[in-house]
Amino acid sequence: MDRSACFWLSVSLVSAGVVLLNLNACSGYSTTTTTQIPVVKFQHVVVIVQENRTPDNLFHDPVLMARGADIASSGLNSSGATVPLTSSPLAINYDLSHVHSSFVAMYDGGKMDAADKIPAYCNLNPCPPNPQYMYVQASDAGPYFQMAEQYTFGDRMFQTNQGPSFPAHQFILSGTSAPTATSNLFAAENPAGGAGCAAAANSLVAIIDPGGKESSQMYPCFEHPTLSDELDAKGISWRYYAPNASSIWTAPNAIQHMCQAQTQNGQLACTGTTWSNVVIPPSQVLTDIANNQLPTVSWVIPAGQNSDHPGSVDANGGPSWVASIVNAIGNSSYWSNTTIILTWDDWGGWFDHVAPPKIINDGTSWGSGYAYGFRVPLIVISPYAKAAYISHTPHDFGSILNFIEQNFGLPSLGYADSRADNLLDCFDFGQSPLQFHTIAAPLKADYFLNDTRPPTDPDSD
Repeated sequence: MDRSACFWLSVSLVSAGVVLLNLNACSGYSTTTTTQIPVVKFQHVVVIVQENRTPDNLFHDPVLMARGADIASSGLNSSGATVPLTSSPLAINYDLSHVHSSFVAMYDGGKMDAADKIPAYCNLNPCPPNPQYMYVQASDAGPYFQMAEQYTFGDRMFQTNQGPSFPAHQFILSGTSAPTATSNLFAAENPAGGAGCAAAANSLVAIIDPGGKESSQMYPCFEHPTLSDELDAKGISWRYYAPNASSIWTAPNAIQHMCQAQTQNGQLACTGTTWSNVVIPPSQVLTDIANNQLPTVSWVIPAGQNSDHPGSVDANGGPSWVASIVNAIGNSSYWSNTTIILTWDDWGGWFDHVAPPKIINDGTSWGSGYAYGFRVPLIVISPYAKAAYISHTPHDFGSILNFIEQNFGLPSLGYADSRADNLLDCFDFGQSPLQFHTIAAPLKADYFLNDTRPPTDPDSD
């Protein structure tokens, strides 16, 4: 045998529509050494993005904690005192600041001891004591606990960015919130005056520089590659289910070549060729699943009342909304060939005790001044997800993009995706496919399909 490497590829069908690839490599230095890298090629990936929670806040689940999930029951404040986390409903009457300055305050050089400095905005005065140090009561989070206990729960999933929803959703679509393809700047906050390329002319978003300073503002319309561009180039179908066209959560509206804003009936509106893949309202995803019309890749963004967003949600909306999607897929033919990735877009101002694994502030590296942010929850749901597993591997929004790129053979965008892992620690492709068990939830799919209320957004975040 010569010293050149050799490779072979074996392909076998595993259940309906899922292809298991085994890449074997052998080296001329040894005839006995082989490396097997199994990768399941899923036919469908569904990314569900909820709002503004941390693991310490939303997943105070005794079962997960007993299995080793890193969930705290208390935290330090800026005076060095220990503050017990106290139970609260999912639907509360206040919101917390989660702008970049609030990130800096709570992070406090990695000590994670100053959440008490984060402003609270209460609809009813006074605010409760220590409003930042709360966890959601189990009776409200039950559907989420069921999902996390059955499949893979990630306790080291971090925002890529150090700010609120608008830039976070840009990172989830593109791995960046940069104004241009090669810029070292990032959109850092939620825009004032409306989101995206069809926003009012006076709409502005703060821009952060590599030194971590918000040194300028610009109109919230950007031009750089997105993951959806890569899907289009390979003829892979996708849809972005969203609450409305101008939402700060509707990431495609801020990408110039996707929106292609034109004046219609006296108002700017997105009219781009791919804008037809932005589907409003988000409940259409349930209809598409029922009609066997689920696209290959889906981003599912909730209406505000179903988003888990503090201060503006229905009591059972978010957990039941997510459960309705998971149940629709799990009880259909899609189950055998689909992965569902559930995460939350930012930390929402809640206390969390785990510092980000790396803060880049060298002024030159990619992400300097704005990466990485605080923990958000992650659940990976799939017949090949590791059952009852806690992933301690560091992930971020780029991991989701990297996973999709790897699964469908797409090139890297070169942003957060190129620096993140690919979520493969969350899967066991050698296990027997998991049987789906319906997630119990107070509200069923019909509730969301028949809800005639206009989808809402929170006031600005």
